[in-house]
Amino acid sequence: MSTGREIRLVEEDDGWWSAVDEETGIASQGETRREALENLDEAVAVTENARNDGAPAPEPGAPWFESS
Repeated sequence: MSTGREIRLVEEDDGWWSAVDEETGIASQGETRREALENLDEAVAVTENARNDGAPAPEPGAPWFESS
């Protein structure tokens, strides 16, 4: 089932993968594409839960990822 999210997936120079949810700006990384996407799903869920609970959520961003 598609959520309609647009994800940017980039292989970095060091071989790791960065995944960024374009709508929310939430990002993650992993040693493989699959791991980066799984980590992104977890980061999005944790951030959404924190926002729904009224807890402060980290600001979106990925210091290792420079968008062009």
